[in-house]
Amino acid sequence: MEPLSHLDSFIFSAEGGSFSVAARRLGLTPAAVSKNVARLEASLGVRLFQRSTRSLTLTEAGERFLRQAEAPFAELQAAVADVSREGGRPSGTLKVSMALAFGRHHIVPLLGEFLARYPDVVPDWHFDNRQVDLIAEGFDAAIGGGIELTPGVIARELSPIAVLVVASPAYMAGRAMPEHPSDLAHLDGIARRSRSSGRLRSWTLRHRNGEEAEADFRPVAIFDDPEAMADAAALGLGVSLIPAPHAAPYIASGRLLRLLPEWCGEAGPLSIYYSSKKLLPAKTRVFVDFVVEQFRLADFARRIGHP
Repeated sequence: MEPLSHLDSFIFSAEGGSFSVAARRLGLTPAAVSKNVARLEASLGVRLFQRSTRSLTLTEAGERFLRQAEAPFAELQAAVADVSREGGRPSGTLKVSMALAFGRHHIVPLLGEFLARYPDVVPDWHFDNRQVDLIAEGFDAAIGGGIELTPGVIARELSPIAVLVVASPAYMAGRAMPEHPSDLAHLDGIARRSRSSGRLRSWTLRHRNGEEAEADFRPVAIFDDPEAMADAAALGLGVSLIPAPHAAPYIASGRLLRLLPEWCGEAGPLSIYYSSKKLLPAKTRVFVDFVVEQFRLADFARRIGHP
């Protein structure tokens, strides 16, 4: 059984491409992970990694060993987590990624009920406007839209996401309210640049009756973050097209007005992402089920303005 004692250091290093990634997941130093891998190699009698100052790559033997060991190791991890739960209850640290404002407005308010149900789970929630790598960075789950489905990750849809046209009351004061997307061409706007492509986002709006029209305005600022766009619009810089979860709190507080209420764009679904392994840890399973349930009970899509 000695070779198995350092298997986690090898697998996490292989998945993350470095000893540093594995060290963060295991709570060790990179030097300790490297030493564990070296001991595993000595026990097996084969070299698993090719090491250099800049990279860590699997050898042929390492690739073969990873393919054979990765799935059984994941199931063994889940089995250990399940039997170690006190009284059969979900427990442990729950590492989840979510966007800053979205998490504060829509996920944090659920925390009290979740902890009341599962007091042995400790939420470790990371608020960051970026797409994380669930496997390599050791996250149990992530909540967001447009996250790439990498191997080993699945998604459960929470809600479709509408893109709303908004502006501040101060900006619209003395201006005619638009009645059609073509009217936006006469207004200033805050545009969005795609982080992945670097291009300005364009939107096609759809009316409730099915009519479609392009939304164009005069850009006075370009941002790559919808939360910053909402703040800029609330300051009166112009109109903007913002995903409903980000726009809804501003509309509810009166800081933004929804323009063209019969029209909206589509930004794709909001989903919760997690590992596809068969024996999902109980803490992750109950969290996913809880979030899906709460969004359904709250009729989230209707509440944030989706038709």
